[in-house]
Amino acid sequence: MYAGMTATRPAADRSAASNRRIDLRSDTVTQPTAAMREAMARAEVGDDVYGEDPSIIALEAKVAAMMGKEAALYVSSGTQSNLLGVLSHCQRGEEYLIGDVYHVYKSEALGTSVLGGVASYPLKTDATGGLDPAQVHAGVKPDDPHSPITRLLCLENTVSGRVQAPERIAALAAAAREHGLNVHLDGARLMNACVKLGKTAQELAAPFDTVSLCLSKGLGAPVGSVLSGPADVIKRARRLRKMVGGGMRQAGILAAAGLHALEHHVERLAEDHANARRLAEGLAGFERISVDLDAVETNMLFVQPHPDDFDALRAHMAARGIVLAGQKPRIRVVTHLDVTAEDVDRVLEAVADFYKGK
Repeated sequence: MYAGMTATRPAADRSAASNRRIDLRSDTVTQPTAAMREAMARAEVGDDVYGEDPSIIALEAKVAAMMGKEAALYVSSGTQSNLLGVLSHCQRGEEYLIGDVYHVYKSEALGTSVLGGVASYPLKTDATGGLDPAQVHAGVKPDDPHSPITRLLCLENTVSGRVQAPERIAALAAAAREHGLNVHLDGARLMNACVKLGKTAQELAAPFDTVSLCLSKGLGAPVGSVLSGPADVIKRARRLRKMVGGGMRQAGILAAAGLHALEHHVERLAEDHANARRLAEGLAGFERISVDLDAVETNMLFVQPHPDDFDALRAHMAARGIVLAGQKPRIRVVTHLDVTAEDVDRVLEAVADFYKGK
């Protein structure tokens, strides 16, 4: 259980209708709960560009304290948070080391290079999404005018739902420090790791200079991420946020949702983990579906139907109000705030219906 948080079950305001749409594509699809909407409606607001929005000030202070950092900055998305984090550490012509499957490298349009002129140097990750300290040592460039200056190591936790061991993270950060590198964490789903490990955010964030925390995934807020770190780095990030058009005005309405999520939706992530495990075990019972049960650590599983079944199965599920992602050959399935234990039963029943007689 995550220390210092209160648990509230938001499931009470979710429809229990048997035909309710079940969206398993991502934990970004969650809808604000009734209690969260009420918190948003009651939010005190001001102009954040002038530093006058009390709800944003409160959110930034809360996240900074949670992460054990000096300051924090509320931004519109995880992509923007990571962009500001990397560019606050690196100048044009410099580079950062990063895992080759990490979101900053694969899924953020390489904005760090396009907008900041900062090179990314990918390191091969293992099956768990992890790196080895030897790769960090080898990746740092020599002091040579032919090479970029390596400034930063960028890590991620969780990686495709896999929790990165604190000991391994510490060893990677220590390797980076030996070369004078700073260390940034894409902690979009860091709270899933906290709940899984029974650790506080401050414990898991300790090896990092800056941490990006997403509020709109498993935590269930509609919008926003928070970048935390040293005061001087966050000051630079705030300037960069304005530069890329991220300055917000009365965004306390959104920050209030983030505050509510941090106060009420952290411990309940364990429900998502349990639902993912039960769903994975149920799907693994079908002969024509492959599921790597060892990889199901938090709220994600990867399902590989027989190639002949893929399109038909997806259409069958859609007709029953169950939305699956379209990746091939493996489908990413994500449980979240709006997926109940009863929904897991409904998904398994629909799959069983598809394979009936096959």
